[in-house]
Amino acid sequence: MKKIVFAIVLAVLAVPNLTAQLPAELVKYLWNAQWITAAEAPQRDESVLHFRRILDFPQPLPHFVIHVSADNQYLLYVNQKRVGTGPNRGDLAHWKYETYDIGPLLHPGQNIVAATVWNFGVRTPLAQISDRTAFVMEGDSAVERAIDTNESWEVEPEKAFTTLSPPAELSKFYYVAEPATRVDGRTFDWDWNSDSSASGAWKKATPIERASIEGGSLQNDNWQLVADPLPQMQEEWRPAGRVVRSQGVESPSGFPDRAFTVPANSKVSLLIDNSDLTTGYPELTVSGGKGSTTRLKYAEALVDNKGEKGNRNDTSGKHIEGVFDEFIADGSESRAFVPLGWKTWRYVQLEVETADQPLRIDRLRTLFTAFPFEERAHFQSDDDSLKPIWDIGWRTARLDAHDTYMDTPYWERMQYIGDTRIQALISYTVAGDDRLARQAIQAFNNSRFSEGITRSRHPSSVRQVIPTFSLLWVGMVHDFWMYRSDPDFVKAQLPGTRTVLDWFLQHQRRDGLVGIIPWWPFVDWGSDFGFGIPPLDENGGSSIITLQMVEALRHGAELESAFGDPARAETYRKAAGRATEAVSRLCWNQKYGLLADTPAQTHFSQHANILAAWLDVVPRPKQKEFLSRVFSVSDPGFGSTSLPEMTKATYYFRFYLARALDHAGMGDEYLKLLGPWRQMVSLGLTTWAEEPEPTRSDSHAWSAHPNYDLLTIVAGIRPKAPGFSAVTIEPHLGSLHHLSAAMPHPKGVIDAEYDRTPNGVNAQVTLPVGLSGDLVWQGKSTPLHAGKQQIQLK
Repeated sequence: MKKIVFAIVLAVLAVPNLTAQLPAELVKYLWNAQWITAAEAPQRDESVLHFRRILDFPQPLPHFVIHVSADNQYLLYVNQKRVGTGPNRGDLAHWKYETYDIGPLLHPGQNIVAATVWNFGVRTPLAQISDRTAFVMEGDSAVERAIDTNESWEVEPEKAFTTLSPPAELSKFYYVAEPATRVDGRTFDWDWNSDSSASGAWKKATPIERASIEGGSLQNDNWQLVADPLPQMQEEWRPAGRVVRSQGVESPSGFPDRAFTVPANSKVSLLIDNSDLTTGYPELTVSGGKGSTTRLKYAEALVDNKGEKGNRNDTSGKHIEGVFDEFIADGSESRAFVPLGWKTWRYVQLEVETADQPLRIDRLRTLFTAFPFEERAHFQSDDDSLKPIWDIGWRTARLDAHDTYMDTPYWERMQYIGDTRIQALISYTVAGDDRLARQAIQAFNNSRFSEGITRSRHPSSVRQVIPTFSLLWVGMVHDFWMYRSDPDFVKAQLPGTRTVLDWFLQHQRRDGLVGIIPWWPFVDWGSDFGFGIPPLDENGGSSIITLQMVEALRHGAELESAFGDPARAETYRKAAGRATEAVSRLCWNQKYGLLADTPAQTHFSQHANILAAWLDVVPRPKQKEFLSRVFSVSDPGFGSTSLPEMTKATYYFRFYLARALDHAGMGDEYLKLLGPWRQMVSLGLTTWAEEPEPTRSDSHAWSAHPNYDLLTIVAGIRPKAPGFSAVTIEPHLGSLHHLSAAMPHPKGVIDAEYDRTPNGVNAQVTLPVGLSGDLVWQGKSTPLHAGKQQIQLK
């Protein structure tokens, strides 16, 4: 019977004027608008399409609300004014649409609503999921329905755009972001967005099917539309930098802000340094020079003949390698070229080859773009070397956050759980903003497949599974619970945390350790971890992976106790206890006083021992001495002792190293851990690298955790209870004599200032209205209340 009903539904949908016959519970999922495309354009291959609708309005419209989406991406205009880009990335079952009020851009008379939609086919960035090239726009109410996409819209394929094979040097590393592109200005329709209805090769758009919101998959397409809660990305015009090297021409005075001319039949290159890494849309404006080819080549850093970066400020003896865009001039005045996708660079090289006409390079500027985070926290101290560490960390966090978090804005732009957990914590504590974190937590929940665990990254058109990252996603949910009071959102994640933890419990051996697990059990890019995988015995038994499971089980137990199933919470606690006991019994090496990576005890790492302290495998009274020995392997100032060779934690896993240090009551030692970041500062990095030199990525999200550490360990500001309903402030000043810090809270801003004197430390703390907590110093707790208070610490 169900099959017959479904067939009737499809038949009704095929006849639009019969839609009224559908039951109300089905109609509510349907939009009036239709997905549209171009009949003659490839729908699942590379294509760029222009769409437009010309409308007449007799009077001003103060509000005109529309909902817009596309596959892959769109750039929307109203009367030649740039409105926005989108959609923000998701998967087909959760396809985002944006909402705009374009009323202020409309005027009495003729109006043009237009969009460019593109699909890069097989060269589409890996973070982009796709069904086929299409566009949809829906008016919010009956007044706006004239705008709905259907056959009344026009479409024009834009054949001037092509993607190019990536340069060979990128093949040395994993590059899956925006492709190289070429725009031939000689064939580009420069009037496509003008008010001339006669220009171009416009044809009626081809409808695909009625659009449907999530839950209404009753038609012949795969997009399940969901309203995007994220704001539009920040867009801000900025200067393009300064010329630091020129070839074929004397360095032009005033460029990139002032014009210069390249003679006919010439080759010229200019290397431009932005001073800091940035993300944005470069806009190059040229005049004349028909047939000239201009290339913009982007790089995070220059390299020498050995491929090494060295000091990022040095240009001597170095050259640029990287992805590029090309523009062929049509000979007209003031042609502005902007690539469809944003780029990442510190250095951009402008390479010009003219034909038989001179080309005037009018201007190069940057439309900066990133998620619109605001820096609401601050950290200021008498140690001047900490300022660049704070500033560079915040820049890294900003550039690695757009419509999703991403590991690196240059190489991948993928939202990985391992990076994203750290990024979300920085967002809570520095920006006081949880919008992108909510997106990420839900995206990973949505990514779970039949086995119950999450994908390691999402969205992604290629499945990748790192089971250990699923454990960290449980930690992300727990982190959110601590920093934000939104029980409904947390409870909505519990079905996901349960399937993840159940999967791991199925792989827990009888002795309590985790056995062999499928997929990619990545932990860290340790120097002798094979492709990031820690050592395993024949049947598994990794102490590191087992302890990561312990952390997730404890978090899961707390979440279940608060919101879910007390019996399940007890199951998690017992499983965590068995695992902890097994690690201690089977992997503890008495000779070295260290935890080995497996029961075979032939390999040791900082990773296992960091987790052993953090999760109390090592008893609390012994943790300080224990961690001092573990840290001495890589960090000066912790002493030295006779130890076996140990795999060292990279920038990423040092986030967990900091957690262990703090947990063991050694927060005053934290500043000693910043040596690798001080080294990066000395090398001229303006964002934090992926791993120690040599490194692929100069901007990697997981390396930005010192911003979080400085606020939560050094300044000592952290949630005392779930929902940040109370605060604990436990500063660890180390060698600092003065510190002023602030952290945003849902109720306001928490301010803390400390001044060391011969008699102790003068503390001044200000809490927002409705917040209370404790100030902890040398084991002594002092109550805190809303407002300002002065406390003498001794």
